[in-house]
Amino acid sequence: MVIRMNEEKILLSPPHLTGKEKQFMEEALDSNWVAPLGPNVDLFEQELAEYVGMKGAAALSSGTAAIHLALRLLNVQPGDIVFCPSLTFIASANPIIYEGAEPVFIDSEAETWNMSPQALENAFVHYSQKGKLPKAVIVVNLYGQSAQLDQINAICEKYNVPIIEDAAESLGTVYKGKKSGSFGRFGVFSFNGNKIITTSGGGMLVSNDLEALKKARFLAAQAKDPAPYYEHSEIGYNYRLSNILAALGRAQLLQIEERVEKRRQIFKRYVDEIGNQPGIVFMPEGKESISNRWLTTLTIDPKVISVSPFEVIKALEKEKIEARHIWKPLHLQPVFKNNTFFPHKQDKVVSEELFEQGLCLPSGSSLTEDQQDRVIKLIKQVLSR
Repeated sequence: MVIRMNEEKILLSPPHLTGKEKQFMEEALDSNWVAPLGPNVDLFEQELAEYVGMKGAAALSSGTAAIHLALRLLNVQPGDIVFCPSLTFIASANPIIYEGAEPVFIDSEAETWNMSPQALENAFVHYSQKGKLPKAVIVVNLYGQSAQLDQINAICEKYNVPIIEDAAESLGTVYKGKKSGSFGRFGVFSFNGNKIITTSGGGMLVSNDLEALKKARFLAAQAKDPAPYYEHSEIGYNYRLSNILAALGRAQLLQIEERVEKRRQIFKRYVDEIGNQPGIVFMPEGKESISNRWLTTLTIDPKVISVSPFEVIKALEKEKIEARHIWKPLHLQPVFKNNTFFPHKQDKVVSEELFEQGLCLPSGSSLTEDQQDRVIKLIKQVLSR
């Protein structure tokens, strides 16, 4: 396959501007609101909360900051444990370490690739017998696909343990008629440059607990006490989002439904073109769930296809096309080598299998049909070797 030298690189999930960002940001500049906080921050919080169906939100510097504050609000302390899926980006687990607590990793299940309710139940039974329940359960909606939140909620309610729903990748996803991020005590979103909407860098914490969100904003602004001078009774953080970036986010949020629809169309086209290939299985969509298909992901069965995901990635890279492996499970990461892990079944570790066989394809909402043609044509060539 010959690619012309002037063809641009196809990225995995680049930012996609709506055309209205300049207007929103110029208004912020004209008003001289360029420092942290301001009217765009307030409106972005309100608009995002309304979109996901929650009572309030706190705009922050990252999704990681949102998870960290959620853990603080749930009083996670040194010596505590927090259950967390293994198949996720490390940012889901790092804030647990920030608080001196211990992440306990839960395997995935094949139906959604997300946290296995069976493994979660086993973890609860194990720790309840030891007389030590987790302070929280972090649930991740991987690559835009919702976890089986009804089952997970039922388990957590039985043990009276709150959920933090990491919806960093799933803004716009719907599960049983409700928007992603609205199922836990706290919901978390990321607006990093590769997400379905972006503020360049930023995040949001959402909740129906308005007092908790008020405390989150306090902690995110260096925990400055209401005194006539700088007084601090708690340790805080510099986690608030700027008014300029909030303006960018507001413009992006206007197009969220179009972004979801475009990514779902991209996913469907990949499935239509290469989904019938023996050994290829695309990430399933859970029952009563509508995924935002943030990234199109698939697995390559080594018993059927001799080409590995690594070889596909390298072949695409040579033709200026970005693809990536599925997340390496956290229980396999050197930094977490001593942490406890609960598999889906004793003889089946789903997250490891997905990592070994998984592949992420270019999925940005700005991807053109011609660009997707390039990707599909090359994948077909590689798989036929």
